[in-house]
Amino acid sequence: MTGILTTHVGSLPRTQEVVDFIFARERGEPYDSGAFDAAMTRAVSETVRWQVAAGVDIVSDGETSKISYATYVKDRYTGFDGDSPRNAPADLKRFPGFLKRIAESGGTPQYARPMCVGEVKSKGQGELEKDIANLKAAMAEHGATRGFMNAASPGVISLFLQNDHYPTRDAYLAALADAMKAEYETIVAAGLDLQLDCPDLALSRHMLFSDLSDAEFVKIAASHVEALNHALSGLPPEKLRIHICWGNYEGPHICDIPMAQMFDTLMQARPRHVLFETSNPRHGHEWTVFRDRRADIPDDKILVPGVVDTTTNFVEHPDLVAERLSRFAGIVGADRVIAGSDCGFGTFAGFGAVDPDIAYAKLGAIAEGAARASAGGAAAAS
Repeated sequence: MTGILTTHVGSLPRTQEVVDFIFARERGEPYDSGAFDAAMTRAVSETVRWQVAAGVDIVSDGETSKISYATYVKDRYTGFDGDSPRNAPADLKRFPGFLKRIAESGGTPQYARPMCVGEVKSKGQGELEKDIANLKAAMAEHGATRGFMNAASPGVISLFLQNDHYPTRDAYLAALADAMKAEYETIVAAGLDLQLDCPDLALSRHMLFSDLSDAEFVKIAASHVEALNHALSGLPPEKLRIHICWGNYEGPHICDIPMAQMFDTLMQARPRHVLFETSNPRHGHEWTVFRDRRADIPDDKILVPGVVDTTTNFVEHPDLVAERLSRFAGIVGADRVIAGSDCGFGTFAGFGAVDPDIAYAKLGAIAEGAARASAGGAAAAS
């Protein structure tokens, strides 16, 4: 085996200072914008330092300045106001006692999800350029040579910020694709990899489209990929990553659509790097989909399986990480595998199931497991 690189899905725990600033802005409270910017710069530097120390090869800014991976767009684009309906995942609705327990324990994040009520247009790339500058400065300071930045896909925006302006869902997706294109291009032009977060390709099945059949949902997902590919047109696939997700929460997940049904749709997306869950108990077995569909994986695709779970404070043993990586290396070769995480560790500012110190311990387990897999420390699964 050649050396297997390491990365993660993007979001990392924020400091309390960062969380306080973000929620002051979220609530419309007065705050010092200069102090806000300085706090973000310090926090990104520290976040990158911790990633490098843990052995992460491809680092991110931890999505430090964002309230969440999808709803941040309401602050950077026009057309959003009011509030969108809150749809609990279908699996939690089947267990109302558990849903009530996590709601009462503060286990669901509180943040604005406005509706689309007007034309979606960029307010400019100023906030994004600050994020890029912070990440690149932190990489230079701490010796990281490759970085990526997350951006919301048109589909996931349509999931959380629902449409009350455009005549059809497809028209809304097209408008979002056109509006987000400049953000995507700015990230790649800065020399960073661009990660498109696409829970809409899985999570939305049991949130927004639970009344549809699986076949009907797959058609919806295909339209989301079509809009995404349009927004990414002209960008080099090797600079692009896509992450599919069934929801980064501890729960039964019995309503998740199987990877086998989303495989073809996922492979049609333009990004070369494909990030997906394969560690949590509901999706750990689905590495076999890639094994059984090996002939249908395009030769240029790089698989980035999640080799640690992001909803539990167990720290995976490096040998288990190596075993998981070896399975995929046995399918496409080690040079087309990068070690990742199932999802993010700080999906919403101030909210995360995993203790911050344990999150970085898990990143360390990814790095150690990748080293062991690269050295042949775990036999490839047959």
